[in-house]
Amino acid sequence: MMTREITIHNSASELHRVACFVEDIGNELGLDGELQMNLNLVLEEMLSNVIRYGQSQQADDSIALKAESNGEEITLTLSDHGIEFDPTAKGDLDTDVNPAERQLGGMGIFIVKNIMDQVTYQRLNGMNVVVMKKKL
Repeated sequence: MMTREITIHNSASELHRVACFVEDIGNELGLDGELQMNLNLVLEEMLSNVIRYGQSQQADDSIALKAESNGEEITLTLSDHGIEFDPTAKGDLDTDVNPAERQLGGMGIFIVKNIMDQVTYQRLNGMNVVVMKKKL
């Protein structure tokens, strides 16, 4: 069982630390480059949304990221004190609509849902908690 955690500040400048975190996990678990790239993309999308839209007036603007793997699956858990937001509540993107005519937004969670096998959301003790799972 592998468990790693990192806490970042609510700032886009921290995304490089997350990329290094994913690379370290990928190396430890022996993940191929494509899967590492996809996991990094998922976290970049989710964290960018938290950083851009989720800021509240809370003193604690940190975002916690936990990665766990049992060798068969990797679980990524994001927790933040931001404004309550359930990314899984957004309907799936209609890919039949011309991108130029599509409403703005929603592409990031669409990407996340397509890469990950399971994405769940809970509001626990005033925190957003998003759990994403991917079979290895």
